Amino acid sequence: MAGQWTLLLAAFLLPGFLLSEAAKILTVSSSLEKRNISYKVISWLPSEDHRKEFKKFFDFFVTEAWLGRETPEKIFKLMEQMGIRCSDLLKRGDIMDSLKNENFDLIFIEAFDFCSFLVAEKLGKPFVAILPTHFGTLDLGLPSPLSYVPVFPSLLTDHMDFWGRLKNLLTFFGFSMNQRQVQSIYDNIIKEHFPEGSRPVLSHLLRRAELWFVNSDFALEFARPLLPNTVYVGGLMARPVKPVPQEFENFIAKFGDSGFVLVALGSFVSIYQSQEVLREMNSAFAHLSQGVIWKCNSSHWSKDVKLSANVKIMDWLPQNDLLAHPRIRLFVTHGGLNSIMEAIQHGVPMVGIPVLREQADNLIRVEAKKFGVSIQLKQIKAETLALKMKEVIEDKRYKSAAVAASIIRHSHPLTPAQRLVGWIDHILQTEGATHLKVHGLQQPWHEQYLLDIFLFLLVVTQGTLWLCGKLLGMVARWLCGARKLKKA
Repeated sequence: MAGQWTLLLAAFLLPGFLLSEAAKILTVSSSLEKRNISYKVISWLPSEDHRKEFKKFFDFFVTEAWLGRETPEKIFKLMEQMGIRCSDLLKRGDIMDSLKNENFDLIFIEAFDFCSFLVAEKLGKPFVAILPTHFGTLDLGLPSPLSYVPVFPSLLTDHMDFWGRLKNLLTFFGFSMNQRQVQSIYDNIIKEHFPEGSRPVLSHLLRRAELWFVNSDFALEFARPLLPNTVYVGGLMARPVKPVPQEFENFIAKFGDSGFVLVALGSFVSIYQSQEVLREMNSAFAHLSQGVIWKCNSSHWSKDVKLSANVKIMDWLPQNDLLAHPRIRLFVTHGGLNSIMEAIQHGVPMVGIPVLREQADNLIRVEAKKFGVSIQLKQIKAETLALKMKEVIEDKRYKSAAVAASIIRHSHPLTPAQRLVGWIDHILQTEGATHLKVHGLQQPWHEQYLLDIFLFLLVVTQGTLWLCGKLLGMVARWLCGARKLKKA
């Protein structure tokens, strides 16, 4: 018999550049069939001063990333602003009390904002988490052998030579320090909003998730050890394909069998795009025999630049539907994970132009799997970009690899949505996921890595060697004494 569960979806959103907090109460059936759901939304906006301050930091961060100057320090500044927002939310007794009164069975959080974990802890309910990026950006406590699991942002693959493994080890220490520094931003918030004696440790909260849903897929990720409570749901956002609007069909038809190239560099990129990059990309597209459908904010287009004859720019386009079109030849993308998953879904090869380090890390996987190439933003010159695009279009091995990835993506026995709902239903029916959690996540790090055992064995070995040395010394002295007696 199908059960009914009440969930809290804690989502922290950025509509435009204003911050909004949303919580949805969902009724989820244990059946995998689609059902109508009832929900209510609790919206909250921080103060106007904070929104302005956050926008200033966010604009600065994205601009610096465009110029290739993304650094951990700038990320920390951004996270500090998110910490201020989190403290403001936890102070809102009306919101927190209303959430406590709902008596949820389970909380569903997105791991982009650590505040979600503190909200779940404050409500005292079990929670599952979805990781919107791949594994490397967050330490979930997964086994991560450094010999073949690349650390973010090493830009390495799972095939590492000696120097690669050395770089990976050093990157691991830097990544661990950065993680601790980011998480320490929330220490004062925890002290302010949790009573002494029951204050959580943020790194421990990450490991208390009943389930981790990861927005990736075996078709993209390098093979690595997983824990039973870790589930791939890459492609969760995929929607059924619809016919493209006639306006696009008319444009595509002009280029016949040559087909078309789709260019979409993400919403943030379209806002912060520079005129120099636009000119170089426009010139590069003019070298192609294919048509180019380009998601580009027309209000940012310089009147001094003449649009290439084979290019159509649009403020919005149906990306998923165009990727499914039979005449698409190439996808030029910023390397966002959802865009990559859509391209894999439809077997479309890619040229990536990453802006953020996370996107560069995603595209390392695309290159390693050989269904695309990437080019750095600062290397964007018309001739270079045109050569990259022609290489991927004309070399059929890229298309073959993309189709192979699509087969992997489609051949799962369950869809991402079915996996997500099925696993949530499983842990609700079994009253938690204790049976899926390894005890090692609760062990101190020195026990987990057997350092206490190695230390014990070292002491025993050294003690044994010392004792043997002493005994041999005593025997040697006794023999020497016996010889002297004989001579005497």
